[in-house]
Amino acid sequence: MDNAKIIKRLEKPKRKVDVVLDTDTYNEIDDQFALAYLIQSEEKLNLKAVYAAPFLNHHSESPEDGMQRSYQELFNCYKLMNETRYHEVTFRGSTQFLKDEQTPEESDAVRDLIDRSKNYSEENPLYVIGIAAATNLASAILLDPTIINRIVILWLGGLSYDWHDNKSFNSGQDVAAARVLLDSGVPLVQFPGKNVISAFTTTGPELEYWLKGKNKFCDYMIEKTAEEARICYGGSVWSRAIWDVVPVAWLLDGEFMLDTLIKSPIMQYNDYYSFDSRRHFIKYVYRIERDNLMDDLFTKLSKIPS
Repeated sequence: MDNAKIIKRLEKPKRKVDVVLDTDTYNEIDDQFALAYLIQSEEKLNLKAVYAAPFLNHHSESPEDGMQRSYQELFNCYKLMNETRYHEVTFRGSTQFLKDEQTPEESDAVRDLIDRSKNYSEENPLYVIGIAAATNLASAILLDPTIINRIVILWLGGLSYDWHDNKSFNSGQDVAAARVLLDSGVPLVQFPGKNVISAFTTTGPELEYWLKGKNKFCDYMIEKTAEEARICYGGSVWSRAIWDVVPVAWLLDGEFMLDTLIKSPIMQYNDYYSFDSRRHFIKYVYRIERDNLMDDLFTKLSKIPS
């Protein structure tokens, strides 16, 4: 796909659009916030499917275990939100990360993404929000390279280009998948972690002030966020990034962030980027208007039915 077409498709949509969500929901706590925010943003977003992605950290014993736990956590969130609409369109993803940049990991999620994308086009793309390792997304591209003509990917992965390294959880879990994504020419919006999306943080007192007692989901997330902060930080004073919310907000009307066109970086295996001015364009988010976005998030979460 040439740069002119990529640039055109990277314009923010002015209409209501169809989206799918690829998420490692059990990994931390920000995926649950993102899922609920997406569901509560029906004025602009039609959630068509949800995919569980693999991950490996202190919450899982293997990438497959992480994916399975994420799949179950999705249904737990639906229950807390009194939601049943997405039960039949929630799919298990890959059970392991990519072995290399040529071999896909097939799964129900990957097959659904390929099949579902065939209902879309360059003029009317399916928006794919990826807030996990890119395993499922890269596998779909490897299995059907024509999919890049029918989708736009919003991916939270990699760190700021100004950061001193690129030790990102989402890209580092599956570097091969990140390379496939950034090399494929798919229209892509990148949301880098440290130094950009890491600005989107909240605290225990703030969560309690705005969300406590509003509904079961909010109370669950207050408790879960505090527990994750205890596990990761251990101190009595903490703040917690809930960065996975940000890609959802890019599709909404609101002054939530700033972005720019930039040539797609090359994700290297040594935890650094390389750059080549001959590559295709992507969109790069470089600033978050934290208070504007947090206000919208809290307003919508507080309206989840009890």
